[in-house]
Amino acid sequence: MGKKIKKEAEPPPKDVFDPLTIESKKAATVVLMLNSPEEEILAKACEAIYRFALKGEENKATLLELGAVEPLTKLLTHEDKIVRRNATMIFGILASNNDVKKLLRELDVMHSVIAQLAPEEEVVIHEFASLCLANMSAEYTSKVQIFEHGGLEPLIRLLSSPDPDVKKNSIECIYNLVQDFQCRATLHELNAIPPILDLLKSEYPIIQLLALKTLGVVTYDKESRTMLRENQGVDQLIKILETKEWNDLHVETLSVVANCLEDMDTMVLIQQTGGLKKLLSFAENSTIPDIQKNAAKAISKAASDSENRKLFHEQEVEKCLVALLGSESDGTKIAASQAISAMSENAGSKEFFNNQGIPQLIQLLKSDNEEVREAAALALANLTTCNPANANAAAEADGIEPLINILSSKRDGAVANAATVLTNMAMQEPLRVNIQSHDIMHALIGPLHSANTVVQSKAALTVAATACDAEARTELRNAGGLEPLVELLRSKNDEVRKNASWAVMVCANEELMAVELCKLGALDILEEINLSVSRKNKFSEAAHNKLLNNHLSLKYSQTGYLSSSNIISDGFYDYGRINPGTKLPPLKDLAFQEPSDLRAILLVNSKSSEVSPPASMEDKSSDVGYGRSISSSSSLRRASKEKTNYHFSAAFGSPTEEKSEPASGRNTALGKGTAKEKASRKGRGKKEEEKVKEEEEVLAVPKLPGEGNYDKEWYPPADSDFCVYVYEVTKSILPITNIKEQIEVLAKYVAEKMGGKIPKEKLHDFGWELHISELKYQLKSNVVPIGQIKKGTFYHRALLFKALADKIGIGCSLVRGEYGRAWNEVKLMNESRKGAIGGLPPPEVYIVDLMFHPGGLMKLRSRDADLYRFL
Repeated sequence: MGKKIKKEAEPPPKDVFDPLTIESKKAATVVLMLNSPEEEILAKACEAIYRFALKGEENKATLLELGAVEPLTKLLTHEDKIVRRNATMIFGILASNNDVKKLLRELDVMHSVIAQLAPEEEVVIHEFASLCLANMSAEYTSKVQIFEHGGLEPLIRLLSSPDPDVKKNSIECIYNLVQDFQCRATLHELNAIPPILDLLKSEYPIIQLLALKTLGVVTYDKESRTMLRENQGVDQLIKILETKEWNDLHVETLSVVANCLEDMDTMVLIQQTGGLKKLLSFAENSTIPDIQKNAAKAISKAASDSENRKLFHEQEVEKCLVALLGSESDGTKIAASQAISAMSENAGSKEFFNNQGIPQLIQLLKSDNEEVREAAALALANLTTCNPANANAAAEADGIEPLINILSSKRDGAVANAATVLTNMAMQEPLRVNIQSHDIMHALIGPLHSANTVVQSKAALTVAATACDAEARTELRNAGGLEPLVELLRSKNDEVRKNASWAVMVCANEELMAVELCKLGALDILEEINLSVSRKNKFSEAAHNKLLNNHLSLKYSQTGYLSSSNIISDGFYDYGRINPGTKLPPLKDLAFQEPSDLRAILLVNSKSSEVSPPASMEDKSSDVGYGRSISSSSSLRRASKEKTNYHFSAAFGSPTEEKSEPASGRNTALGKGTAKEKASRKGRGKKEEEKVKEEEEVLAVPKLPGEGNYDKEWYPPADSDFCVYVYEVTKSILPITNIKEQIEVLAKYVAEKMGGKIPKEKLHDFGWELHISELKYQLKSNVVPIGQIKKGTFYHRALLFKALADKIGIGCSLVRGEYGRAWNEVKLMNESRKGAIGGLPPPEVYIVDLMFHPGGLMKLRSRDADLYRFL
């Protein structure tokens, strides 16, 4: 045998790389390996990166800087299962970094991540893919991408996964997604409520909590509430509330219950199963503030439905809510107050809170927490609306002062609510007086200046409710409240404009306020509003009419007409016709102007120019502060005071005479004008020292234009002649029982005082213009008291007739015509038709002749033709 020779090993092929084991301690090196074509290297590199990323946020940022994200996104769709799994695990961890999220959105990898939720994938892939989506879904843009790529359906399917981490990540992602309405609608279509309800049975509290939070959002929609009820979800919720060990879930459970209670069928179901009573007991007895708060919120939401309110009332929910008002938690107090607000729509509840609830709410008005005060004020606003008993209860609980204090709050809602309560209280006079005593008008100035339309509206309404007497209106004016009130008339908000108009209408109830409001432009604004079909309202029209009817000087100048209900009072002046939009100069300004060729301003004034007019001379406008003395005013006042002492309510009764008879022994018969002249001469013949003594008693010392201080308190010139006229017609004409005879006698009296009967053909020779000019220069003013005019034409006589007729209660109108004409119209019953069948016929209109045939009455049939013939 030959010797056996050992066979040599064959050398390795030249084109094969020998295996190399690499150990890297640099993350950058491993990131470079992500571009390797070898599956084993990719898998190991991903595994190393996963462990690195788990160590903290800094490492995640480092991987982002090294450019690891983009090559990893390509590995999500790798053919090798291990590589794909490891890449998914990395993204589950990296997606918690905000910068990574941003880059992932830009790279549009959502479709690839959602693909990992496929049923055939491993549980670990499901876990980390759902974790990635849960992290991404915290931002709106990512939510949109997840929804658009169909991510909701596989997430709902994974709620039934056997792995708790998958369930947790999936429900968390769904919770984030359903914040969007479109996602909630799709969730209902995918029948997601049953699997979400199943999560309530989980042994993991975090999964139960996320499921409850998700239900708390989706049950905003009625369809989801119905589905929850049909899947016995209500029973599960009540069971959670009954389980003390699950008290960490009670707050969120109550949020879901609150939504469910808005559904009437669910409410009935809860009530029938005893759940409602358990809920109320649970809320009242719990010591956890958030649980109490959410229970009150549940009641508040459910009470928005009338049937629910009825059920709650039957379960005596009011007791529970009153108890919650005493909680130490401000959040609970707020929620309980809001629930009381909702329950106040029920009449029985309103009655219950009269004795229990309102006192506690008043105490909450004094809280340091603005939100608590706002909620308490809202509850009181609802409780006192259309309920005088509750308004009284709020006042008796000393609620007025804290309510007024809230008007200066920085929270618009609190201010609006407090103003509403005060308005409700002010409907009753005793409470209104009490409110006024707390300086309400000053407190309303701030709200009237508010930029919030609700506050503006409520504040204006409170002004309308509280400014019902002269003193309150004066306080409002002195506090500077008229300016912002007038400004609110310009509001584009219908409610603000309406309530401001209402307040202006109330404030314009007296002449002084009406004049002031007109100065501030209220009338012009209201005229503009009433020209607009869309902006005008009943109150704007009423306010416009009220302003004019309580500023008759302006009304007559603007419209040329005063009706029988427009009673001329002291301080009225006829300036002449003015065009729309033109301002009527104040009487004070006119009185201080030098005489000119302009038309004389006719003044009606039966008051003395003293600061405090005699009690016997008071009338409805006694607080009007006009007045200007002329050189002979002292003697004129003396003559008037010696001769007469009357009451301007003479239209309703006999005048009240002084105990001593007039020194002149004047005859009160009509046509005897010499008595007046004697009285005037007697006044002028007084001793100088007596004259000085009397003038010292008068604050408004008579001054000629330019003398003295314009700004001192000022009163219109006294008119003793007109005072005498009033006295004479009151004594002689008022006792006449026949109205037609009264009119005829008064017409003759007026004509006699103004120059007598004037034939038509001699009208141009009457010479009244020269007489008026002489008066103006004698008085050194364009303002001429009506009683001093002894030669008067149409418009002088018509004004005097109207002024005297108003004093004795004869109803007549004053109409301005063209070319210096004016006349009076009266309404009289046709005596011949009083017994006609079918009741009394309407009265007929007559024009009173004061010029050509004084006392004559001409029936007005065809206005233009009759007036032309008459004038």
